[in-house]
Amino acid sequence: MIEDRYQKRGVSAGKEEVHKAIKNMSKGLYEYAFCKILPDIVGGDEEFCNVMHADTAGTKTSLAYLYWKETGDISVWKGVVQDAMVMNLDDLGAVGAIQNIIVSSTIGRNSKFVPGEVLSVVIQAAQDFIEQMESLGISIYHSGGETADVGDIVRTIDIGFTTFGRLRRSDLIVNDIKDGDVIVGLSSSGQASYEHEYNGGMGSNGLTSARHDVLGKVYAEKYPESYENAIPHEVVYSGSKSLTDTINIKGQDIQIGKLLLSPTRTYLPVIKEVLKQLKGDISGIIHCTGGAQTKVEKFIKNKHIIKDAMFEIPPLFKLIKKESGTSYKEMYKVFNMGHRLEIYLPSDKAQNIIDIASSFNIEAKIIGRVEEAEQNQVTVHSPEGIISYK
Repeated sequence: MIEDRYQKRGVSAGKEEVHKAIKNMSKGLYEYAFCKILPDIVGGDEEFCNVMHADTAGTKTSLAYLYWKETGDISVWKGVVQDAMVMNLDDLGAVGAIQNIIVSSTIGRNSKFVPGEVLSVVIQAAQDFIEQMESLGISIYHSGGETADVGDIVRTIDIGFTTFGRLRRSDLIVNDIKDGDVIVGLSSSGQASYEHEYNGGMGSNGLTSARHDVLGKVYAEKYPESYENAIPHEVVYSGSKSLTDTINIKGQDIQIGKLLLSPTRTYLPVIKEVLKQLKGDISGIIHCTGGAQTKVEKFIKNKHIIKDAMFEIPPLFKLIKKESGTSYKEMYKVFNMGHRLEIYLPSDKAQNIIDIASSFNIEAKIIGRVEEAEQNQVTVHSPEGIISYK
């Protein structure tokens, strides 16, 4: 079974054990906010609040390592830094925290395999991304961080960030998703106006599965340091493709390695404009990361989320589906499958979101709707029928 293969690799799409471990932790001031909201511990002002978030690029660093070793293209590490930053920043954006964000990095490397020249690219890439966001009206400040040689516990490199924001409670987006809302999805693939090349839409979720299911055994033989050796051999690099094999997308031949490594798209410039124009109309913002199309289930009460007009599945996810044989039910829980940001609001405001996204060359459309229910449920209309998650 596909699920058995995931378990053998030590991964979980839903992170059930993690959620069980933290179930008794306080959810902060607002139970259904996308990030935990704290009182204004910094300033002590009841009109303000604090929000803090930490995340990493996950196992995408192992994929970047493979690509760098195979091609010599050290620039690939820039995208992985963006992955780690965006996985934090866009989560903060989902609660309305989009300005004056402080970031701190935590990098652990195995110096035997990852030299100082890679560290230099990684550290500079963070500043480059911050400057790009500044040019788009998003203020982020780098406070430094920790870089350590920890080769006895890290096989290649781990790249993570912690982010902090302070904002007025009146500026918060707290999910209050309502019966009758429509869901506007924002595409994860294509090329946004602020991106330099086509984005395959991968993000930073599902990379363990994508890497091992798509790429061939040769990488296990050449780079045993790129995976945990305790994983059963039959589920290590069990695909048929190489990093430099290509897929033709809209007349352009793009390497599979580059598609898998497409930097996680940030939606912050779009969210900034959406909040400026439509904040009072928004019922919720969901960043479809861990759990992918089922992510919203954690932020609703007695609602049925019906996703019956999804985007056409991008070529990259079709490739993963073909190589892995994974069921669509699992695919929609592991991968975003075409959109990674959802905005919930009344139907008469949906076109405004679509127009704002279009101004950044990001496709957006109504992908579903919300109904009252006796218990939480997410329904996805897939190419092979209706899938239900409860």
